Amino acid sequence: MAIIALKAWYLEQYEPAQELEKRSQDLRLSRNSLLKSGLRADFLDDSEAVRQADWFQRYLAGEAVEFYIEGSGTYAIANIDLLSHEIYFIKQESLVQQDPSIFFSYQTDYAESSALLREGLEALLEKVNQRSRLALSLEEANRSGAGALKRNSPLMRKLRKSLLFIADGTSVAQLPGAPPSLLPSASVCVELGYALQCKRPEQIILARQERDDLPGHFPFEIPSEQQIVFHNATDLKAQLKAKVESELQRYKLL
Repeated sequence: MAIIALKAWYLEQYEPAQELEKRSQDLRLSRNSLLKSGLRADFLDDSEAVRQADWFQRYLAGEAVEFYIEGSGTYAIANIDLLSHEIYFIKQESLVQQDPSIFFSYQTDYAESSALLREGLEALLEKVNQRSRLALSLEEANRSGAGALKRNSPLMRKLRKSLLFIADGTSVAQLPGAPPSLLPSASVCVELGYALQCKRPEQIILARQERDDLPGHFPFEIPSEQQIVFHNATDLKAQLKAKVESELQRYKLL
């Protein structure tokens, strides 16, 4: 029976799958069995070459070592035997399938805040891309009013695959109460709800402009470190730069 060799790439830092596959693999595998939460395989490379690899030295040092395996997804090494050439993997969630993009969920009910955010993001990305390891793009929501949002629509796919999701949560209405409850844009609420379900907490940034004419309590429980509350363009610029660059450094893009 012929051996089907699978390519495996070591994930030292964030890198989308389409970029990984442009370079040579770090390991060649022959899969023995595939389970829901794991994978057992034989590695086809020379044992001594594996022993000298940077990723193997990190494994011996107790670090988590992850590979993107062709046709299977992302796995972390659970155990490896250089003598028998056997290697055991555990399934991992990964950002490999996500694009180097920022998805901006804007609103039109109070257009001033979204205009400031868009301008700030465009200016920031222009500067960031001069230093970023991967070029980042800006994707925007669609406010054409063409029916309800669908989970499998191209728009929601862009949201799901984005590296960062930024929502304009500026209040557009107010409900009476003590204190009053603030209401963001309905479209933003839908996209923010979906992002909370499909993305990691650190991938979500909620930005909102404070309105003197609409004081009150914001309804979403977003960690304070993932929020930007601004008054004007100058205030926004400083906070947006600090927060976005901090998140990009998390993925070693800067």
